[in-house]
Amino acid sequence: MKSQRVRTYQLTDRLHAGRIVRVSADGIVAAVSAWLAELDTRSPLVDDLARTVRTGNWTAAHAIAEYLSIEVTVAA
Repeated sequence: MKSQRVRTYQLTDRLHAGRIVRVSADGIVAAVSAWLAELDTRSPLVDDLARTVRTGNWTAAHAIAEYLSIEVTVAA
């Protein structure tokens, strides 16, 4: 039985220098929502970001990330 490797993504908060986390696709919503909560805000775009990353739609993922003031990349 092959074990499937979980892909890890790096999220960088563009509003707070040096704030970077590495999460699985399932952790994107929690991480970005926590950052937004610190600013006393929420956004339905967080779920859209996680979905586009999961499906590999990087054009949409980067556009959504821009609105959320974050960067998202595949972690090495």
